[in-house]
Amino acid sequence: MQEIDVATIREKAVKGIVALTGRTFFIQIVAFSATFLLTIFLSPAVFGVFYVVSACISFLSYFSDIGLAAALIQKKEILTDSDLRTTFTIQQGLVLTLCLVMFFLSHSIGEFYSLDESGVWLLRSLIASFFLSSLKTIPSVLLERKLDFNKLVIPQIVETIGFYSVSVALAWQGFGIASFSYAVLVRAIAGLLVLYGIAPWKISIGFSLPAAKKLLRFGIPFQLNSILALVKDDLMTIFLGRILSFTEVGYIGWAKKWAEVPLRLIMDSVIRVTFPTFSRLQHDKAFLGKAIEKTLFGLAATIIPISVGLLFFIEPAVSFIPKYSKWYPALFSFYLFVITSLVASFSTPLTNALNAVGKIKITLFLMVFWTVATWVLTLAFIPLVGFTGVALAQTVLSLSIFIVVALVKKVSPFSFIQSVRIPIAASVAQGCVYFFLRGPKPYEPARMVIVGFIGVILYIGIVWFFEKKRILSVFSFFKRK
Repeated sequence: MQEIDVATIREKAVKGIVALTGRTFFIQIVAFSATFLLTIFLSPAVFGVFYVVSACISFLSYFSDIGLAAALIQKKEILTDSDLRTTFTIQQGLVLTLCLVMFFLSHSIGEFYSLDESGVWLLRSLIASFFLSSLKTIPSVLLERKLDFNKLVIPQIVETIGFYSVSVALAWQGFGIASFSYAVLVRAIAGLLVLYGIAPWKISIGFSLPAAKKLLRFGIPFQLNSILALVKDDLMTIFLGRILSFTEVGYIGWAKKWAEVPLRLIMDSVIRVTFPTFSRLQHDKAFLGKAIEKTLFGLAATIIPISVGLLFFIEPAVSFIPKYSKWYPALFSFYLFVITSLVASFSTPLTNALNAVGKIKITLFLMVFWTVATWVLTLAFIPLVGFTGVALAQTVLSLSIFIVVALVKKVSPFSFIQSVRIPIAASVAQGCVYFFLRGPKPYEPARMVIVGFIGVILYIGIVWFFEKKRILSVFSFFKRK
C-alpha cells in the first residue's frame, strides 16, 4: 500500500470531515423520519426487544478485534500483505468464536429475557450481521489509511437507507419484530457488497508472529481504552439505575443527550478523520502541530456557538414546547453537561493525537484515571446534590484538559490558546446579545428566533473578520480538481 504526501493529506482530511459531517446530518434526518414511522407501526415492547438484543451484540464488538484495526490505521510504516492477512485471521477467529458461542446460547439468552421465537431469530439475525460486518474491516482500514472518506461514507449511507426502508415497509405490513430481523441482514449484506465494490480486497488467511506482536503492542492498550470507556459510561448508567429513581436517571439521560448534540453532529466526524490523518503526519511533528491547531480551531468555531445557543435557549424551548415543562428539574444538569461536552470537543482530538503517534500507554493511563475519578466523584457528589452530582462530577473532571494539553505539547508543539481564542471571544459577544435581548419570562418564540439570528450573525462576522485567511484556506481545497 502506497503512502500519500502531506499536501494530499491536508486536502483529503478537510474533504473527509465535510463528507462525514454531511453524512451524519443525512443519516440523522433519515433515522429520525423512519423512527417516527416505526413508533406508529410498532409497539414500545418491540422497540425494547430490539434495543436490548442489539446491546448484547454491541457488547461483543469490544472483544472482536482487540484493537488491530486501529493498529493498522496508526502504523507509521507502509502496510504489508502480512499485516493485513494477520489482522484478518486473528479478527475472524475471534468473531467466529463469539458468533458460534452466541448462536448456541441464543435460545438460553431468549429464555433469560423472556423472548418469543421472533425475538430469538432477531438475535440470530444480529449475530449473522455481526459476522458480515467484521468482513468489512480490512477494506475500511485501507480507505481510512488513504483518507478516502468520500468513498467510505457511501456504504454507510446505503446501509442506513436499506435498514430503515426494509424495517418501515415490513412494520407497515405487520411483521413486528421480524421487521428488524430482515432489516439488519439487508443492512449488513448491502454494506458489505458496496464496500467491496468500492475498495476490493482479496480475502486471504495467514499469520505472521512478528506482525501480530507489533500490531498487538498498540492494539491491546487501544482496546483496553474502549473497555474502560464502557466501564466509565455504560456500566455507570446501569449502576445509577440501582441507586437513583428511574425519573432521576431519565433527567440525566435527557440532559446528556441534548447537551451532546454538537459532539454527535460535528465532533464524531472530525475524530473519525483526525486519527488516520494524525497517524499519517506522525513523522513530521511541526506539521502535526499545525494540523492539531486547525482541528481545534474548526471544532471551536462550530461547537462553541452551538453550545452557547443551547445554554441560552434550552429554557425558553422547555417553556413553550407542549408537555416539555416536565424537564425543568434537569436544566442545571443540562448546563453542566454542555460545559463538559464543550471541553470534550477539545480534549478528544488531543488524546487522538497521542494515539496517532503511538503514545497509547499515556492515553491508557489517562483513561484509567478518568474511569476511577468518574466513579469516585459521582459517588461523592450524589449524596450532596442528588442526581445533579453526575453532571457535576463530569464538569469537575473536564478540568483535566490542561493535563492533556501539556502531554500533547511534549509530542508536538502547538498553541491551544491561539487556536480557540477568536471563537471564544466571538461567542462571548454572542452570549452577551442573548443575555440582554432574550428578555424575561414568559418567553416569546418569535423573539427567540430573532435574537438567535442576531447572535449568530454577530458571531460569524467577528470570526470572519479575524480568521478570514484561515477560513478561506479551507474553502480553497474544494476549488481544486
